[in-house]
Amino acid sequence: MPEGHTLFALARDLHAAFAGTRPTVTSPQGRFAEGAAQVSGRTLLGATSRGKHLFLEFEGDLWVHVHLGLIGTFTVDEGEWTAEAPVVGQVRMRLATREHVADLRGPNLCAVVTGGEVEAVLDRLGPDPLRPDADPERAWRRIGRSSRPVAELLMDQSVLAGVGNVYRSEVLWRHRLSPFTEGRAVRPASWRLVWDDLVRLMPLGVATGRIVTVEDQVLEVEAALGRGERPRLTERTSSVYRRTGRPCERCGSRVRTQVVAGRNLFWCGGCQRRR
Repeated sequence: MPEGHTLFALARDLHAAFAGTRPTVTSPQGRFAEGAAQVSGRTLLGATSRGKHLFLEFEGDLWVHVHLGLIGTFTVDEGEWTAEAPVVGQVRMRLATREHVADLRGPNLCAVVTGGEVEAVLDRLGPDPLRPDADPERAWRRIGRSSRPVAELLMDQSVLAGVGNVYRSEVLWRHRLSPFTEGRAVRPASWRLVWDDLVRLMPLGVATGRIVTVEDQVLEVEAALGRGERPRLTERTSSVYRRTGRPCERCGSRVRTQVVAGRNLFWCGGCQRRR
């Protein structure tokens, strides 16, 4: 499932392409035909994200709420469209102007909602590390009184919005935290380290389009961004994610895996014992 940095970058690209325009909205697949007709031709005021949720705001207090789920994709293509762009695959929703075409395929959710319904969704979500107004204390209040393991809590979008399986595995390894520590046993200082690391790492995912968690690559990307350059990464690497049975790069112990919160968690059985 796409993690929060993917939705944040997607909202950025959709906003740049369509904000202030009156796109034609269609549903080539047909499953969103009624909703498309409601917003087609209206001014698109902006695109935003919160965690794994995407919102397109149209004039008249109409919003399109999108959740990509496990297999959804949303592509934004550029070009002067003198004729209708060809439809490839099962396109649930298409936004089109003369300059841009965006196609949504396979989402878990695509629905027209009101501003009040958007607020109700936002109220159910935890803080998003990518948003400057996010309050980490809101997440800590849930974590600090929970008996659930921290690896499960990090995946709960009502606790923390936007963090998925890769980030949770990698950030717990980076801070040597046992993923099975109960939330109420996590020290406030440890939680703050995790939060601050997510605030550091997730924008690098937005900038590169890839999850960057290995420290030498993190420093490389940060340096490139600091010079105003576009970061270039030749390959995606991780410290524990999808490295089951391989030696931990820090201590040499075996990397393990176990299903937690419906996804394969990866951790080091040696150096991740701190609770």
